[in-house]
Amino acid sequence: MKSLPLLFLNAGLASAVAPDRSAVAEVFAVDKDHSQVTFQVRHMLSRTRGRFTDFDGTIRLDREHPESSSVEFRVRAASIDTDNGQRDDHLRSGDFFDAAQHPEVVFRSERVDLVGEDLYEVTGILSLRGVEKRLVLPVSFLGTANDPWGNVRAGFTTEAVLNRKEFGMVWNAALDNGGFVLGDEVTLTIELETVRQNS
Repeated sequence: MKSLPLLFLNAGLASAVAPDRSAVAEVFAVDKDHSQVTFQVRHMLSRTRGRFTDFDGTIRLDREHPESSSVEFRVRAASIDTDNGQRDDHLRSGDFFDAAQHPEVVFRSERVDLVGEDLYEVTGILSLRGVEKRLVLPVSFLGTANDPWGNVRAGFTTEAVLNRKEFGMVWNAALDNGGFVLGDEVTLTIELETVRQNS
């Protein structure tokens, strides 16, 4: 049987040799005041644009081991804003987001892959209006900077095209000359400025 001092020595050596991945992981929280979640969709002959004003998220970035990184992002559906109150009420209704029954839109990552210089593919599940879909998001890491208040900030951006009908948003209206008022594809753009939480 090994003596206690030898056991402690072996444990210490194992701890020193084993890689501590948590030591290089950085946790960033979304700064909502300096971030944007916007979208656009075809409306007849033009495009309607809007945004969400209430959201939060956490990004765990491990630059040495990207596969250990993760993302969780939440948007409050009722915060939709297209600069038209009547239209926004319709978008919050059961025809679209059904915000009363499904108040949050949530994305949780399952896998993160580094595919280029500061470019990641983030695979995860988007939960929207009670429907879950697996998405692969191209995420650009825009680097870090020190702000005047002693914080480390990091920037991230992504864009995705979603089919609203896949999430139960099937409302539309036919045009007299053929076609429909709304397009099915919605382009979502997320630009995030985040603040590092760990030193």
